[in-house]
Amino acid sequence: MARFAHEFVDKPSHDLKEDQVNRSYIYLGVVIAAVVVALVLSNRPRVDEESVLQEQAPVAQSGSNTLSGEASPATLPVPGMVTMVDLGAKSCIPCKMMEPILAELEKEYEGRAAIVFIDVSIHRNQADRFGIRAIPTQIFFDAKGREIMRHEGFMDKESITAVLKELGVS
Repeated sequence: MARFAHEFVDKPSHDLKEDQVNRSYIYLGVVIAAVVVALVLSNRPRVDEESVLQEQAPVAQSGSNTLSGEASPATLPVPGMVTMVDLGAKSCIPCKMMEPILAELEKEYEGRAAIVFIDVSIHRNQADRFGIRAIPTQIFFDAKGREIMRHEGFMDKESITAVLKELGVS
């Protein structure tokens, strides 16, 4: 043991510097390899899970499925029908408060107006499509598909009914 320590102390300083330089090159090589791997993985084509979900899942709706559960976000607003789209999330408290209201309205206006709920936690691209800044957001479309009114936050049944009446739905 004493001999080993003695050899280390007597080792020329240029050998110690070479060891430090060699270690530096090894560390540098590992860092470069990690960066290359990260770049390769980040540029790899990915399956867009959101678009796959959109193709497979129907729009989440409240109540009795006015659109028979077959509507997709691409078919909104419903052609030829006054449409109210409520964009929210199942985890949102005001959205949960609106759920029974939407179910009632959907039954009351069946065949006369489409009342549709889109869960933006599932259909994230719809939040971008409709320019959503807060949830819940209600968007009202006339029968020609033009956006007529937008409201952010909880909306009571009477207010929704008033807008539908303004759009000619009795």
